Amino acid sequence: MDQISNLLAGFGDVFTLNNLIFVAIGAILGTAVGVLPGLGSAMAVALLLPLTASLDPLAALAMFAGIYFGGLFGDSIAGILMNTPGNSTAIASSLEGHRMARSGRAAQALATAAIGAFLGGLIATILVVFFAPTMADLATRFGPAEFFALAVFAFVAISTVVSDSAIRGLAGLAIGLTLALVGIDQPTGTERFTFGLRPLFDGIDIVVITVALLALGEVFYQASRIGQPDEAQLLKTKGRPFLSRAEFAKALPAWLRGTGFGVPFGVIPVGGAEVPTFLSYGTERTLARRRKDNQFGKGAIEGVAGPEAAGNATAGTAMGALLSLGLPTSATAAVLLIAFRQYGMQPGPLLFERNGDIVWALLASLFIAMVILLILNLPMAPLWARLLKVPKAYLYAGISLLAAFGVYAAGSSTTDLWIMLGLGLLGFAMRRFDIPIAPVLIAVILGPLAEYSLRDAMGNSGNDPGVLVSSPITIVLYAVLIAGVVWAVLRRRRSAQADF
Repeated sequence: MDQISNLLAGFGDVFTLNNLIFVAIGAILGTAVGVLPGLGSAMAVALLLPLTASLDPLAALAMFAGIYFGGLFGDSIAGILMNTPGNSTAIASSLEGHRMARSGRAAQALATAAIGAFLGGLIATILVVFFAPTMADLATRFGPAEFFALAVFAFVAISTVVSDSAIRGLAGLAIGLTLALVGIDQPTGTERFTFGLRPLFDGIDIVVITVALLALGEVFYQASRIGQPDEAQLLKTKGRPFLSRAEFAKALPAWLRGTGFGVPFGVIPVGGAEVPTFLSYGTERTLARRRKDNQFGKGAIEGVAGPEAAGNATAGTAMGALLSLGLPTSATAAVLLIAFRQYGMQPGPLLFERNGDIVWALLASLFIAMVILLILNLPMAPLWARLLKVPKAYLYAGISLLAAFGVYAAGSSTTDLWIMLGLGLLGFAMRRFDIPIAPVLIAVILGPLAEYSLRDAMGNSGNDPGVLVSSPITIVLYAVLIAGVVWAVLRRRRSAQADF
């Protein structure tokens, strides 16, 4: 098959000492950042974006791929050992993982998480190899109306379906769309939100936006919490860093079920892996009630296995949606889309034709990254946990310095530094008022696409709004979107009634 021959050619391209070193660096950096609560792979990629502009595209993208999966590996380490997940995607697996750690089975919990992350990511990436080109071929049927529907689908899904508060999610969306509109409107030459300032005529560099909101906003937020007591304690690991046959037999079905939950959610723009991980956790808990040896609440290995596999499976197919459709389905995917554009590549239907050699090498690097991460995390997870002892003052001071250096190096403009500072304060305010960051990034990325697609669709149809729902693709997208919103409303009502 063409996919297999292309993938083998990709392995041939990535199997150089230089590329392998960058994949390993990405895996190590991703794990290290994932371990530290409050950080994440999106921040790591955003910080490195301006610093990697001079690198070979394949080396940089391979490193980002390692960071992408490494961040998910690292998230669960802090959750299991400290009950402080590195990111929200690790919350579900931390529920039973920390209980396992408290009962003296931390090593087995970490091994379960590492193997589950490996299997989920591996299966999802295999599916991407075989189906991403097909998705790209189907995407060539998309016209302006279809692309507008896809952007609206992403906006509403991420803002209302996933966010705890639809109002806060829509607020984040509005902030992102406003930032995307800054600059000169190309078709009309009209100034928009520039306030007469020449540096804003070209708009706000998207790298500045991502670094400011993800990195500097987190720095300000952590600085505001200095002096507050930290109740979480790091638990020591002991015992064997591998699973017995009985434990493996218990975990294997949960790994497979979790992968089944994660695979479809990677293609749906729901903002991350929170939904499939909790669906997997709920399923395993329900199934465990039928067994005599139900360990949920005491440290069930299935409660770690399922969510970990679901989270990494979501990340794997999210990469497929990014490559074939140009659709970022999470904050990290949105930042990776910026990385592609930095090297003059536009993910979407034509990427496999125009940059096929880099795409297949990137997919090959995903497999290599997962193997490296499995080798690193099985025996060394307790060592990664020691990063939690790094004083926050030194850690966040270093992040601030790296952010400022990277933004200035990318544009050689002090104006960008002032804009970064202002947006960093905005990011801090968003964290204080619990406004999600993902809708902002998605809106900044897809806002221009939605605007130009809407203009093209209306211009080609004589301003007939019916063209926006005139094809089967647009009808299906809007129907699924409406169903998702209704489901989210019903879910919140049931949750509110249960709390009452």
